[in-house]
Amino acid sequence: MTEVTDTSINLNQPSIIPSWLSSKHLAGMLRGIEKEGLRMQSDGFLAQTPHPESLGSKLTHPYITTDYSESLLELITSPKSTVAETLNMLRELHVLVYQSLEEGELMWPLSMPCMLSSDDNDIPLAEYGSSNVGRLKTLYRSGLGIRYGRRMQTIAGLHYNLSFGDDLFSAWRDSLPTEEQAGSLTEFKNIKYLALIRNFKRMSSLVLYLTGASPSVCPCFLTGREHDLTPMNKTTYYKPKATSLRMSKLGYTNSVQDQLDIRYNNLPEYVAGLRKAINTPFSGFSELGLDDEQGNPIQINDHILQIENEYYSPIRPKQIAESEETPSHALESRGIAYVEFRSVDLDPYSDIGIRVSTACFLEVLALYCLLTDSPDLLPEEDDLLAENVERVVNNGREPGLTIKTCDGEVALSEWMRKHLEAMLPLATLLDTEYGSNNYRVAVTLMLGKAVYPDATLSAQVLADTEKLGSTWSLGHALALQHRESIMRSSLSPNTQAKYEVLAEKSWIQQRELEENETQDFYDYIQQYR
Repeated sequence: MTEVTDTSINLNQPSIIPSWLSSKHLAGMLRGIEKEGLRMQSDGFLAQTPHPESLGSKLTHPYITTDYSESLLELITSPKSTVAETLNMLRELHVLVYQSLEEGELMWPLSMPCMLSSDDNDIPLAEYGSSNVGRLKTLYRSGLGIRYGRRMQTIAGLHYNLSFGDDLFSAWRDSLPTEEQAGSLTEFKNIKYLALIRNFKRMSSLVLYLTGASPSVCPCFLTGREHDLTPMNKTTYYKPKATSLRMSKLGYTNSVQDQLDIRYNNLPEYVAGLRKAINTPFSGFSELGLDDEQGNPIQINDHILQIENEYYSPIRPKQIAESEETPSHALESRGIAYVEFRSVDLDPYSDIGIRVSTACFLEVLALYCLLTDSPDLLPEEDDLLAENVERVVNNGREPGLTIKTCDGEVALSEWMRKHLEAMLPLATLLDTEYGSNNYRVAVTLMLGKAVYPDATLSAQVLADTEKLGSTWSLGHALALQHRESIMRSSLSPNTQAKYEVLAEKSWIQQRELEENETQDFYDYIQQYR
């Protein structure tokens, strides 16, 4: 049996910074953010209005779209060369949204939804027009709804996308003996990005403890579900020491996918695992039927995954896909371009859902995961890591909490402290390149949270929920504050004009797609069945 190890990030390395690496190799880093957020009515219920037309076409706009529901906004920044530029663009997108919202509508600031109606049909599916590509997107969402219920799909999160420049990988590859250089630079990058992903999975407990901000939920989210939460009062249920219920079995999870064996040890293996899942029927989904009584499709197919995007993972290797290209084909053809960190809760105290310190911490962590040794991740270790995640999301702030490693149980706080201290030299290197002290400040801040659980976001959310009386009261108060601060950030006339042109262009693109459509939709979806 293979030895199970959770401590494969070697804390005894003589120096975390290899001799070939200097701050200049970090110049090519690019980052982007995808931020989801529910639109809510002034009474707190989910907005029933359509996505604002002035924001452009949800199907073709590069930066402003919807996720699962017509009411679930998704704001996407373009790749930027600094954290400041990324957060600035995210703020611009929020300004555009608030300029366009109906009177009284707000953006809900918490990851977990509140004030959902008891009827799932009051959660409207996102609509993308009459083209086959647009209708497929809505059908996919219909399938998610009948498979898992629409409530689970209203959970919002933040995805942080990050890539390192080719200069870094070239310098690294050149420093190695010829036999370790792995053929092309693309192949070398694939190996290193997957190593980063494996180590990030090993470090998931740290991320969930430090960025988790969903220790409580509205009872509406629990309708018809078994749970072991404690009522704070009639309007809030919680776990006293929880960090991220969003990432727990109660949140956005998928028990059917537990049977999948998708590995991150090499790219062909990852792609093969993903493709197997989209080609394997699942009896529970077959029983739901493919079409309704009128012959209208209700899910794309009855496979474990309707399409590859249905696979839920806390981190994904990514390549920019062309129109109608699958993610796995893009990866296979052009290699891994960047990684997507998907386990970050919305920061309810930030008017854009994330603050500088969190962004900088995630980048230091990514560099740490990239540079440290990363053995293959096998099922035994995966099971151990899943157990650790459950402990941390449900009970992470419990004094004396332990997690599992190959050497037995270790105290979570001590494990976090050691890793964060090992990251400090990398934070200094990043600060040298970017001419700031933001990275070192971020890691120092996280060290404080590792030692003092009351300083975490999840502790703050619970304390403020108790003070204000309910999850709804906290979310509403913060939403009002955020609207005020966002509306104080005006856009320059040039920036405003640029976004108006983009919106108009996106509608033209959508109309062209619709006008050029020749194939019947039912015939179109047969390629997926």
